[in-house]
Amino acid sequence: MAWPHVFQRVSLLSQFSHHHVVVFLLTFFSYSLLHASRKTFSNVKVSISEQWTPSAFNTSVELPVEIWSSNHLFPSAEKATLFLGTLDTIFLFSYAVGLFISGIVGDRLNLRWVLSFGMCSSALVVFVFGALTEWLHFYNKWLYCCLWIVNGLLQSTGWPCVVAVMGNWFGKAGRGVVFGLWSACASVGNILGACLASSVLQYGYEYAFLVTASVQFAGGIVIFFGLLVSPEEIGLSGIEAEENFEEDSHRPLINGGENEDEYEPNYSIQDDSSVAQVKAISFYQACCLPGVIPYSLAYACLKLVNYSFFFWLPFYLSNNFGWKEAEADKLSIWYDVGGIIGGTLQGFISDILQKRAPVLALSLLLAVGSLIGYSRSPNDKSINALLMTVTGFFIGGPSNMISSAISADLGRQELIQRSSEALATVTGIVDGSGSIGAAVGQYLVSLIRDKLGWMWVFYFFILMTSCTIVFISPLIVREIFSLVLRRQAYILRE
Repeated sequence: MAWPHVFQRVSLLSQFSHHHVVVFLLTFFSYSLLHASRKTFSNVKVSISEQWTPSAFNTSVELPVEIWSSNHLFPSAEKATLFLGTLDTIFLFSYAVGLFISGIVGDRLNLRWVLSFGMCSSALVVFVFGALTEWLHFYNKWLYCCLWIVNGLLQSTGWPCVVAVMGNWFGKAGRGVVFGLWSACASVGNILGACLASSVLQYGYEYAFLVTASVQFAGGIVIFFGLLVSPEEIGLSGIEAEENFEEDSHRPLINGGENEDEYEPNYSIQDDSSVAQVKAISFYQACCLPGVIPYSLAYACLKLVNYSFFFWLPFYLSNNFGWKEAEADKLSIWYDVGGIIGGTLQGFISDILQKRAPVLALSLLLAVGSLIGYSRSPNDKSINALLMTVTGFFIGGPSNMISSAISADLGRQELIQRSSEALATVTGIVDGSGSIGAAVGQYLVSLIRDKLGWMWVFYFFILMTSCTIVFISPLIVREIFSLVLRRQAYILRE
């Protein structure tokens, strides 16, 4: 049924210009740099904890006796580690709030300005937090909290802006596979952050923050001078103009209409004045768009599971199997590898079917089985890595799809395509909801692990994955019914 259009979509992909490639790479690496600074903080927690709790018995940090009192923030390393965990939670909540705000701002101001400002300002905050305070020997818990709240707000400008820019350049044809590949930027950022931090950590944790912040600041400057927000900036036609002339089978993957047979393509041409008067829709209007609330609630549950693996997987491997911390860090990369492959392959399949929800449903159902299998993984690194990759494929893949390709579909559906801008706002709502779920999840995972053990943590993950399916179940049913009708119509034409 949809297979005859596969080659048509491949030919459309081949028509991408060098401008598309540049936009892809700039947005990819801009968000990778933002994620790298987060990963750096995770990688130097042990060093920070040691620096904040100096004592006569702490031989790993050589400090003069006279400055012990100035940076003796905590009586023990356990207390310092607890505070670092609190900083993680503070960051996630401020990041979630910032996503809602940044999406609205991004649809009203130039996306390049917002993204560049966020990257450069966040780099400065990271520099002050990790490097400047250490050089000045100024240690204050309230200052650290305030800086990390501000950092969360500034980092939140990244995702809504880069998704909006990508949505401006890449239309429906191939969006699933393009965004699937592109959404690997977070995983690449994690690897980049780990490499940058480990390369200079021997000189002191402050240099890890300095290097990461410097690279991120330079990236913000490149974005300001080099990023093209939309094809119209260089006189090319926008994706709406191209999509209006595609055939019926290439209609949007997110459609507010209940019956596909009622769809009538609109070939009306707007004059220049109507194009110039395009304005952003309100936050409430964006929430009322078809699919936004279901996918936001679903992503809150799914990102909780995905980010729990991101934060807790190395600790779980060390704690549960007794493996060395360095080995656990390297092994946890296989989860990201599974997510990259899953997002790309599932995006390609959804492009072929021209529907997203059924692909998500199948992947999430299989994710439940993969979680059960991984929770019973033996003490064997090869088997664990394989099961971890499979789990990342079925959990990280759908998570990447919702946060990128589906958010772009939601922000460019027919109801608003002709008169309004909503892409950054919708992306902020979806990812902001997911970040709230992730923030709450970090506390719940810690609580469940302490009270009930790791097996109940996996039961909790299974529950949240099932809730993800429940929240998008109306969309799943509607799109499966649409596929059945399309199949029947294809058979009748034969």
